[in-house]
Amino acid sequence: MPEFNQSFETAMNTSRFDLLIRGGTAVTATGTGLLDIGISGGRIAAIGANLAGTATREIDATGRLVLPGGVDTHCHIEQVSGAGLLNADTFETATRSAAFGGTTTVVSFAAQHPGHRMRQVVADYAALARKGAVIDHAFHMIVSDTGDGNLSEDIPRLIDEGHRSIKIFTTYDKVRQDDKSILDILAVARREGALVCFHAENDGLIRHMTEKLLAAGETAPKYHALSHPREAEIEAIDRMCRFAEFTGARIMIFHVSTREGAEIVRQARARGVRVEAETCPHYLFMTVDVLEREAPARFMCSPPQRTPDDQDALWEAIADGTIQLVTSDHAPYRMDATGKFAHGPDAPFNRIANGMPGLETRLPLMFNAMLSEGRMGLEAFVELTSAAPARAFGLPGKGQIAEGFDADIAIWDPERTLTYGADDLKDNVGYNPYEGTTVRGLPVWVFSRGRAIVRERELAPTPGGGKWLAMSA
Repeated sequence: MPEFNQSFETAMNTSRFDLLIRGGTAVTATGTGLLDIGISGGRIAAIGANLAGTATREIDATGRLVLPGGVDTHCHIEQVSGAGLLNADTFETATRSAAFGGTTTVVSFAAQHPGHRMRQVVADYAALARKGAVIDHAFHMIVSDTGDGNLSEDIPRLIDEGHRSIKIFTTYDKVRQDDKSILDILAVARREGALVCFHAENDGLIRHMTEKLLAAGETAPKYHALSHPREAEIEAIDRMCRFAEFTGARIMIFHVSTREGAEIVRQARARGVRVEAETCPHYLFMTVDVLEREAPARFMCSPPQRTPDDQDALWEAIADGTIQLVTSDHAPYRMDATGKFAHGPDAPFNRIANGMPGLETRLPLMFNAMLSEGRMGLEAFVELTSAAPARAFGLPGKGQIAEGFDADIAIWDPERTLTYGADDLKDNVGYNPYEGTTVRGLPVWVFSRGRAIVRERELAPTPGGGKWLAMSA
């Protein structure tokens, strides 16, 4: 971002604000500086040094950072999986956890199952969010059934109404799409102006390896990683990039985990393919050896964690813009018969639910790595975790501190430290996969459209206070 332009220090001699945040180091759409933020009617009304005017409430942010609230565009909330398992979080528990971690906007999934109409699926998830969501939200449409008017009628109509993100799985029974269906969906998305997001792994390779491992009696959770070989990701990412190139559709590759996957995206972008990519904290801060630890089912996710070399490659891809977003892929299952072990305590790896909680830990982990440890810096952190996700999914008024934008703001204490415990998150999952990890830098105040939902590290959420966001084209 450019240096802050002093001409932007607009004096508002007669201004009255609902809230004034004074004296913090703010990262705004035009730069970084010691600035005051004036908020009225849930929006940012003024930004400047030593703003004139009065306010119903003032907060002294001296010595703190004033940042846009985080935007997490990959969250599974109150969702029934393809295997029929409801995950652990409601919209209330998930979004209060997100808020406590500094996130003020989420994009979760409206997960269609075969035989269901997409319009009804979206309506059902929207009703759950209206009841419980503490913060603002939008939806990706998971498409598992293109028949019965779904692709010809429901999906175009929903795109027109503002649901402009589609999610496709290239693996998993009941939800995966074959190549022909993927091309059909990409063609509709290209015509209607939607973004198509991919869980990209080769189904045949996963099935082949799973059968071999089970036949050999290698059923423990640690064998999950071998059942999802890196070649499965490599092949599927390349194929989806080729499909995007062929159709002209805009796509997003979710949770890139390998050096080769990142390089495929880099080369595709160089050819002009309309592809963006994300990765997740568990690929940046965990390696495959976590599956050798006690209770390894805690760490099972797909794709699995990889190697230190892959971590280096992902950071390189973040630095050069090949990967634009870091999201949580929050996929919460409890470590009991309602979640990970729905098929019994000794279930083989392929019958253990995949996914980890991450909404609350995403921003502190990234802040610690990028600022406290000096990896990339403040403005890069804001771009990666707030501005770029909001821009990629066309979320209006989100991801930046700018006049007229929603007053979604997190005030961070850059020196405050926390060592995560075994079960200290505000969600409903019952464990923290980052137990024992120490982070420096935490959000202490969090505002959603000017409402204080975290006050000096104390939650003050309003269930149902979040609003649905229509994505722009």
